[in-house]
Amino acid sequence: MIPIYVLWMRQLKRYVRSRPRVIGSLGQPLLFLLALGFGLGPVFRKAGQGSYLQFLASGIVGMAVLFTAMFSGIELIWDRQFGFLKETLVAPVPRIQIMIGRTLGGATVAVLQGLVVIIIAVVAGFRVTHYAGLASALVFMGLIGLTFTALGTALASVLPDFQGFQLIMNLLVMPIFFLSGALFPLIGLPKLLDVIARLDPLSYGVDGLRTALTGVGHFGLGTDLAVLSGLCAVLLVLGGWLFSRIEL
Repeated sequence: MIPIYVLWMRQLKRYVRSRPRVIGSLGQPLLFLLALGFGLGPVFRKAGQGSYLQFLASGIVGMAVLFTAMFSGIELIWDRQFGFLKETLVAPVPRIQIMIGRTLGGATVAVLQGLVVIIIAVVAGFRVTHYAGLASALVFMGLIGLTFTALGTALASVLPDFQGFQLIMNLLVMPIFFLSGALFPLIGLPKLLDVIARLDPLSYGVDGLRTALTGVGHFGLGTDLAVLSGLCAVLLVLGGWLFSRIEL
């Protein structure tokens, strides 16, 4: 279990030391939160939906966790190109332990980013209506972080360079975010969009966060937890298998 702990702590140390990266990774979520939250707030209120900031905050928290988790795969490519991964893989430990340690570290960093966004959202006017749900919100942030860190690791295991990884990430991340219901309610969608939203893993993470923090949801907390947990398990297995097949 030592390699898991070491790699987990290594990811956290990178996060603490990389202050410019931390600030930069918060830029896009804050832009969406403040620009859309206040810019579209009057329109949302006139439509009879209440405070848009109250609705939007959970989606932006999910966005922060998603982006940080997915792009943790870049560190795997970085370590491969600069030799650290080779030194790690030749250690007499199962590769699955190495993958788990990296995934836990990436997911923890993603959750920390999500917590920072929650704090900023509260300062901006967001109100947690169910403080007992904060523990549930942490569970969903953890599941989102694990799910998409595992996906990022799986992709980085088969992609040899930064350019290919970034292209695939851009192809996946933005549709996953925009079609998850983070920016708009999932009620009354056209049939095609409704089907896509139900196939989007982040939809269940955002809905779980929104239910935990505000008490308003779409699928139901039990459904959100079951679907996201199942997808998380599948992607962890897939990521572990692909990571075990890396050739140096």
